[in-house]
Amino acid sequence: MNEKSLQTQINTLNDKMDLLLEYVTEQRKKTETVDDLISDFSIIGKDVYDTAVEELNNQAIELNPEELTELGIQFLRNIPTFINLMNSLESTMDLLKEAGPIVNEVIIDTTKTLGEFEQKGYFEFLKEVAGIVDNIVSGFTPEDVKSLADNIVSILETVKHITQPDMIKSIDNAVKIYASIEMENVPEYSMIKTIRVLNTKEMRKSLGFIITFLQNLSKTINN
Repeated sequence: MNEKSLQTQINTLNDKMDLLLEYVTEQRKKTETVDDLISDFSIIGKDVYDTAVEELNNQAIELNPEELTELGIQFLRNIPTFINLMNSLESTMDLLKEAGPIVNEVIIDTTKTLGEFEQKGYFEFLKEVAGIVDNIVSGFTPEDVKSLADNIVSILETVKHITQPDMIKSIDNAVKIYASIEMENVPEYSMIKTIRVLNTKEMRKSLGFIITFLQNLSKTINN
């Protein structure tokens, strides 16, 4: 019984030793891997350093160790600022992602509206308006524009009176009557016929209108 117990302990100890050897072997492999990695990084770092030194020499750039130290200190001191900057950039990127569909919709609606304006001829109309403005600018001097500005109130008052319904109707009637007259077939009137026509009720009323208009115009000019 004692021999069996002793053998069991020996077997258990052998198993633990195997595990220990396996662990040591694994750790040795990891150490070798780390050493190889460090060696590779050392070679790469040396190459980068040599290349940087050569490039700096070619560019005639001298590095001041004190300045590099100060730069490193400044960098370490402003790490919270860099973190805040990165957070702001992340927030901005999130905002741009969220606003992307809205911006696309706005662009689509704007393009559609511009297409409708083009179909309706708005752009062509604006082009013609630009030509009108160009003609005005080339046809008037700055003095003319100044005179227009000085008299704009009077001009607007005149336009206001002209655009009254009664005045518009009178002008429209006058234009229609003028258009209905055949200029090539205007009848001739003798002196006697003219006197007879002037003596009619309609002509006396028309003459009264003309005389009244001239009288009021004369009073306005005198005032």
